Amino acid sequence: MTGLRNLLDKLPLAPLLIFSVLLGLAPFVPEPHLWEKLKMLGAGTLTEPMDMFDLLMHSAPALLLIAKLTLGNK
Repeated sequence: MTGLRNLLDKLPLAPLLIFSVLLGLAPFVPEPHLWEKLKMLGAGTLTEPMDMFDLLMHSAPALLLIAKLTLGNK
């Protein structure tokens, strides 16, 4: 676990926050991919590999940000 904390400590917070917002909301119109994929996941229709990749790609910065804020700096 210390390796993960070391990695999270090395990630700068500001760019991670910016990437989280931009990738989480992209594309802005008609609906953000992250929101669309989360709705699909909730409905049980997230079955295509490309959709799963999209969910992973658009949520990765937010998941790293959450991990940094909760696990880092302890």
